[in-house]
Amino acid sequence: MPAVHDRGGWPDDTPIDRSEHQYSDWERRVDAVHQVLGQQGIRTTDEMRRAIESLPPERYEALSYYERWTAALEILLIEKGILTAEEIDDRVAELREQGL
Repeated sequence: MPAVHDRGGWPDDTPIDRSEHQYSDWERRVDAVHQVLGQQGIRTTDEMRRAIESLPPERYEALSYYERWTAALEILLIEKGILTAEEIDDRVAELREQGL
């Protein structure tokens, strides 16, 4: 069975949707974090690809493009010991309490 690929998903004959769309604020923030972490040498393109492709198939399929990036960045930051899963979960809980 073929594996999912971070640049195109599951291989099939469906054309890739190349239409432009308005980016939401959170997507712009994820892109900015991605860029800064790359500039600081904290993440590489190959690491991002590996992290995205390591997502379980059902999770991969349920996430949007930038949600996959977010999940991959979380994986990498935890692997590198920069943040813990608990720290991330605690911050998410705080933001939810604030209605964000």
